[in-house]
Amino acid sequence: MSFLTPDSKKADEPAAEIATGARLIPRITIQAFCEHSQTAQLVESAIHDRRMSKVALTTHNGGIDGAVETYKSNPTPNLIVVESTLAPDMMLGALEKLAEVCDASTRVVVLGHVNDVLLYRDLVRSGISEYIVLPATASQIVSAITELFASENAAPIGRTVGFVSAKGGAGGSTVAHNVTWAIATALRQDSLILDMDLAFGTAGLNFNQDPPHGLADAVTANQKVDQTMLDRLMSKAASHINLLTAPVTLDHTFDFEEREFEQIIEMCQNTMPVVVLDIPHAWNAWVRHTLATIDEVVIVAEPDLANLRNAKNLADTIKALRPTENPPSLVLNKVGLPRRPEISPGEFASSIECELIGQLQFDAALFGTAANNGQMIAEVAANNKINEIYRAIGMQVTGRQAAHVGGKSGSLMKLPSFLKKRA
Repeated sequence: MSFLTPDSKKADEPAAEIATGARLIPRITIQAFCEHSQTAQLVESAIHDRRMSKVALTTHNGGIDGAVETYKSNPTPNLIVVESTLAPDMMLGALEKLAEVCDASTRVVVLGHVNDVLLYRDLVRSGISEYIVLPATASQIVSAITELFASENAAPIGRTVGFVSAKGGAGGSTVAHNVTWAIATALRQDSLILDMDLAFGTAGLNFNQDPPHGLADAVTANQKVDQTMLDRLMSKAASHINLLTAPVTLDHTFDFEEREFEQIIEMCQNTMPVVVLDIPHAWNAWVRHTLATIDEVVIVAEPDLANLRNAKNLADTIKALRPTENPPSLVLNKVGLPRRPEISPGEFASSIECELIGQLQFDAALFGTAANNGQMIAEVAANNKINEIYRAIGMQVTGRQAAHVGGKSGSLMKLPSFLKKRA
């Protein structure tokens, strides 16, 4: 059996990190055979990349010889990753033995320790799909796999941005909705808000909408939901803004499996350039999984101690869940609440080790009027400077520009030692 030839790279180019956009790798099986434990750990860390969310990956010892022995009596997967410390002439011979036990549809990526263009050319001619020189990064490996399996003609999937409050009442939903408005008006790109708080969500209220159907219908449809059905369940809130609202009913409880929302989010990404997830302040399997797999996470917090503690726990957990992705960003809300001692924005961000991308001043009259009227801040006060902060947050989370924090610093409050940034 022969290997498949590589899809896109030139024969004289060594393996390098590839800019692949946000294309997801389809459901494939990958088996890796490594000679060193460090390489096995590197390959295993690649599974945390969101592009690999559908992939089944296992690692084994033994390098090329181990792969040959395994596939003498077992079918080969979609992709085999093998590490080799052999000299170039010996490597080619060993790979020929592997080719003899491989199915024609199987692709092979070689992780080697020799940086040699001639070797790369020989491997390509022999049918190896990719050669990556170690040491490498998990992102390089994922990018190479993406280039092999994700359709080059497929449109990039929409960007997913999740807003989650560090504490109940911190205003994560209000920030999410106003940032979506800013994105839609500034970029003129279709955006979709998923109100994932099915029992108490406020997206319908904040946009003065009461659609008969929404996100709950999509979830309860389970495997029967398709793109056509999803489009019918969406409601139009404004130009370029669409909603999948929460039913806000307590007739029954909303208990979901870990991957319950996964299919719906993927379908939303296929048609919407920006998908904003209004994630409830809760901690369960599906919230954890959602935070681990989306593009950007924004923690919304008030500048007090309880919010700081919760934001620190959230930030540390999210970083551990997605080690190869961007760390969560921070937005401080309700800054400058009268007579409240506050932690300064800089100290707050430093303590949880997250980038502060916006701070929003407390304005009871402005926010109260907007909420009671079912309007966004830009509709109530188009010239208010707070709209610039929402726009800056929107540009940051969509990757358009660096953050412009805005706002004023609050007074300094002494922090407990366990929350101070470690040296």
